[in-house]
Amino acid sequence: MTSACARIDWPYPFWIAHRGAGKRAPENTMAAFMLGAQHGFRMFECDAKLSADGVLYLLHDDSLDRTTNAHGSPAALPWSALAQLDAGSWHSQLFHTEPLLRLDALLHWCLAQGLCLNIEIKPLPGQDAATGLAVATLLERYSAQWPADLPQPLVSSFSVPALEAFGSTGTHAALALLVEHWSDRIWEQTQALQCAALVCHYPLWAPERVARCHALGMRALSYTVNAPDQAHALIAMHTDGIITDAIDRLGPGANTDTGSPP
Repeated sequence: MTSACARIDWPYPFWIAHRGAGKRAPENTMAAFMLGAQHGFRMFECDAKLSADGVLYLLHDDSLDRTTNAHGSPAALPWSALAQLDAGSWHSQLFHTEPLLRLDALLHWCLAQGLCLNIEIKPLPGQDAATGLAVATLLERYSAQWPADLPQPLVSSFSVPALEAFGSTGTHAALALLVEHWSDRIWEQTQALQCAALVCHYPLWAPERVARCHALGMRALSYTVNAPDQAHALIAMHTDGIITDAIDRLGPGANTDTGSPP
């Protein structure tokens, strides 16, 4: 059975910059998204979490240790405290003033620049449903001002409960299930969620799985692909999108033939 969401035309670019600019800038910051755009990318992946006072902001980890000057879980912190953190110095001194980024600020920027976004719902432990609902509420607020010629954000998650909570709101969006380890239950889950895409860790894809994905009316995307030979293999399998850190070696601005998939 093909889902209603899966039957929509696929409007998104093939190349997606991971967390804004891969490893070339501090991930999930405005500096990263601006750098990714300078390399010719027209679509970006980001990680959305919920602050203690209900503000959606970008952070990949469940801890602040790796990518900010703070330590421990951010779960109890309001946005006013998170906004004061240094989210750039861990990468390099060039970015020492870079703050954490609110999701609504990124949406404003994407709208102004005419760029596409893949919002990964990345909930803190125990916040799956709450984060999914918050992302749906935020996108609903933006739906009226979203131009017809710019695809609304693709919403993805490893968390089935987060996607279920998003879907329960009736908010119009293309949904995608993220998968790190294969299970035959994946097909059933994607159909129950009415997914438009399946986003797999790239070694999981094989021609028969890509064909099954397409037969179910979904698109086949891959993460995180950083080598030309990996990209060539996925393009040869007729997958529909690649998320990459290697924004200088792969994608629209790259000096290789991986920049122009069929």
